[in-house]
Amino acid sequence: MDIAWFDGSRLPTPAELRELEAFCRDADQPVTLHALSHVAPSLLPLLRAEGYAVSYVLHVYAHDLTHLPERPALPIRPEPDPEMWARLSAQGFGEDTLNIMRLVGRHPHVQRFAAEEEEGGQVIATAAMQVTEDVAALYAASTVPDGRGRGAQTALLAHRLHLAREQGAALASVFVTPGTPSERNITRAGFQLAGMRLTFARL
Repeated sequence: MDIAWFDGSRLPTPAELRELEAFCRDADQPVTLHALSHVAPSLLPLLRAEGYAVSYVLHVYAHDLTHLPERPALPIRPEPDPEMWARLSAQGFGEDTLNIMRLVGRHPHVQRFAAEEEEGGQVIATAAMQVTEDVAALYAASTVPDGRGRGAQTALLAHRLHLAREQGAALASVFVTPGTPSERNITRAGFQLAGMRLTFARL
């Protein structure tokens, strides 16, 4: 996976944006820049002048792990096999996501989970988590088509929140597309809106 990070301690310069654009060209990828909303007021004038515009928005949610939802009734288990987890995840996201889910599933610090039917043990949803110091990042929530509407992601959220606290985290974070069932699951689990992740593309 080709990705470049800027530490966010200051605004990028026009020359550094040129470096980003060259990096994306070398990786045969469209020029894409992500920024959290708290830097937008100072960053927007530069990006507008350089020909960038917002192309996508994700909501950023956070959860203080002091008060948690009830533990899930649906069976949740770790998935030890990254290839199996990737294939299960791609059933929900779409088969064209298999390669990226393989990369996600093989990350050295990722924790992979699967939600099973109460009867039969069929996997109906997957998700992942990574705990860094006292912050847990929740991501890669996928539900197979036949498993939707059965509370699997609600169960996976609750399981990961409890596990994150057990592993020493004080805060959990998640990115979610606005106005989706995933966002409704997030808010029901007690997450609070903390900001946005803005995606900029070169016009």
